[in-house]
Amino acid sequence: MSRRTDASAALFDRALAVTPGGVNSPVRAFNAVGGTPRFIRSAAGAWLTDVDGNEYVDLICSWGPMLLGHAHPEVQARVAEAVTRGTSYGTPTEPEVELAEEIVARTPVERVRFVSSGTEATMSAIRLARGFTGRDVIVKFAGCYHGHVDSLLASAGSGLATFAVPGTPGVPVSSTELTVVLPYNDRAAVEKVFAEHPDRIACLITEAAPGNMGVVPPEPGFNAFLAETCARHGALFVSDEVMTGFRASRLGQWGLDGAVEGWRPDLMTFGKVMGGGFPAAAFGGRADVMSRLAPEGPVYQAGTLSGNPIATTAGLTTLRLATDEVYAHIGGAAETIKAAASEALSAAGVTHVVQSTGTMFSIFLSPGVDGRVRDFSEASSTDATAYGAFFHAMLDAGVYLPPSAYEAWFLSSAHDDRAVQTVLDALPDAARAAARAQETHA
Repeated sequence: MSRRTDASAALFDRALAVTPGGVNSPVRAFNAVGGTPRFIRSAAGAWLTDVDGNEYVDLICSWGPMLLGHAHPEVQARVAEAVTRGTSYGTPTEPEVELAEEIVARTPVERVRFVSSGTEATMSAIRLARGFTGRDVIVKFAGCYHGHVDSLLASAGSGLATFAVPGTPGVPVSSTELTVVLPYNDRAAVEKVFAEHPDRIACLITEAAPGNMGVVPPEPGFNAFLAETCARHGALFVSDEVMTGFRASRLGQWGLDGAVEGWRPDLMTFGKVMGGGFPAAAFGGRADVMSRLAPEGPVYQAGTLSGNPIATTAGLTTLRLATDEVYAHIGGAAETIKAAASEALSAAGVTHVVQSTGTMFSIFLSPGVDGRVRDFSEASSTDATAYGAFFHAMLDAGVYLPPSAYEAWFLSSAHDDRAVQTVLDALPDAARAAARAQETHA
């Protein structure tokens, strides 16, 4: 049964008059799935409430950051206390030191610098890699999204895939001509580009486990291979954990492969969870590389609100509360939903692939190759029309999925039995809606 959307529709009309597309980040507009975007009034735990009073189980969790659920009492209390002392000083503060220490303790980075967004983090890491190596060429993978940095939009993930943008208008050729784009999980392509440009590659950047074309995990040993290849050729290996950091596991994606296999990136980027729902991100890495940053070194990077005391307080509190038990709970809930979704889609006759890394997962309404999706080309075969039908059936049943077929699904420690059961109850009808959509446009 469709829910009332009068208030959301009215707000969207107002937004369209003053904001491009009516939203401040493209996927929120529902262009990929159709219909009226929901304007959210409040959130608590695992639930969102829109301006029409509809409640939804939240499976995007602000695109990852809300690991503990919305409005967590302890995070709220610490933030409220911090606000009483002021919101921004433009000076060093204690919370940023404590958060940096927490990140260094959990990851292989030795030093860290805070910024305000994931895009800033990757942009700064690329600049630092070029400044450290004295080289200019960047290698990235198709389908991996690293923010809207000009040089990294040569081929991106969910946003461009969802809206089928032909190229990157507004980005001059000069910004991308030093960027080489390769198929993901393709070792031969990596070897070839390093052989062709042995002394020109400053760095290779990759999502530690891509989540912006749906979740496409690295094949076993792939990240280790990238780290070794970069080291052999004098390039830096930049692992983008803006999405997976402290989300895929307590140690991020690195905890699932690097910590086990015994390698570490030269630079890493972080965001989302480490901000606890506030605009905060970071990049860090080897001490000798990070020492090239101003004021110690010649590579300039700055930000007025970097290390903001409210954001770092929220992030620090979130990470301290993110115990092994939290990840075990989220992982268990994710396994339950993945299994139920696959069962419902199979029963409805919808070919699909469910993929995950740690607590993150996504569903491709496509056959994949041998039941797997390995790269952007295979991810792009997902049936976006069927997903739109699936999405709206879930939304009508009170479950808020990512409004794009190319995004990861996220849960939190607040997803209790009631929230999970609401999802399970909605899945059979949604799977049948996807099947009907496939029949209609077959």
